[in-house]
Amino acid sequence: MFLRALLGFMIYLHCLMAFAHKASDSYLSLGVSAAQVTAQWDIALRDLDYALNLDVNDDSLITWKELRSKREAVSSYAFSHIQISTGGTPCPIKPASYQVDTHTDGAYSVLQFNLDCPKQLVEIEVNYTLFFDLDPQHRGLLRVKYENATHTAVLSPAQNRQKIELARIKPLATFWQYLYEGIWHIWTGYDHILFLLSLLLPAALYRQTGQWHPEIRFRPVLIDVIRIVTAFTIAHSITLSLAILEVISVPSRWIESTIAASVVVAALNNIYPLISKKLWLVAFGFGLIHGLGFANVLKDLGLPQQMLLLSLLAFNLGVEAGQLIIVSAFLPLAYWLRHTQWYRKLFIPVGSFLIAMLAFIWLLERSLDLKLID
Repeated sequence: MFLRALLGFMIYLHCLMAFAHKASDSYLSLGVSAAQVTAQWDIALRDLDYALNLDVNDDSLITWKELRSKREAVSSYAFSHIQISTGGTPCPIKPASYQVDTHTDGAYSVLQFNLDCPKQLVEIEVNYTLFFDLDPQHRGLLRVKYENATHTAVLSPAQNRQKIELARIKPLATFWQYLYEGIWHIWTGYDHILFLLSLLLPAALYRQTGQWHPEIRFRPVLIDVIRIVTAFTIAHSITLSLAILEVISVPSRWIESTIAASVVVAALNNIYPLISKKLWLVAFGFGLIHGLGFANVLKDLGLPQQMLLLSLLAFNLGVEAGQLIIVSAFLPLAYWLRHTQWYRKLFIPVGSFLIAMLAFIWLLERSLDLKLID
């Protein structure tokens, strides 16, 4: 039984290694006015390279020369995976310029273009399929500016069509969209999940004479877990709000590196416990950093300024909901297995070591801008 569980856990961690880098996103911005519709589409070079093999000489570097030589291929590929229309009538795309820009997670190809749409637009509909056949987790982050309002939407394989009614703001639709994205992010935010799991692995145990022993009653286990989750929630809610409201600003690389370090510390603490009680303090301290990571994701999604607080609340509630589902699934299992020798003496140390090693790879990649895992 132990070997099966350990093998399953190792396969799970191996799968996570493929997601050590930032999720695949592109950024599509439309500016709508009475005179014209202008657009800018930022697409990560790493994603285009996977689809089109931009790195001709396979030296892991995409030069401007290589990118320029593939300009027609990039434009043709990108524009074949998007259609923008109004009232059922397609708006022909007119390419304007081709550039390169740098985001916090790497270089992006920037396609600027105009849309030949009818005058007096009432709505814009976007049909988006970029990379969905290659990466089901890819997201297109759409932002439409019209007069003094900003509309945002997330395009995914399940929701690849978005219709934006330019003159109408829909608070309820916005709330559900950001709630969903909060849940989606925590479920695909593998560093956040592994941090929580590292803290919860010994939740049904107590430390004595250098060994883990099973807790007798469920109530103290539940109280301890509630403290950990509550501390993590309060901490990341504080910094998430402060960062979104632009009260604080921290470089993305520093944030992501520290998040990876938090996973290393939490996992190693299960093997060489420096803190076996009051783990909620660890959850709170590192939760402040994780909140800044959540803020970067929310900024990437784009926030409608006229519904800033609503979007922030919905995203945060989504994160909490996703987090509670994970904890609710894990805690009963850990409590049920707490009496077994293999869980206490083998699964926790081996599992924690594997988590620490994976997080250490993330730490090296994020802090030194390396690519150790393809």
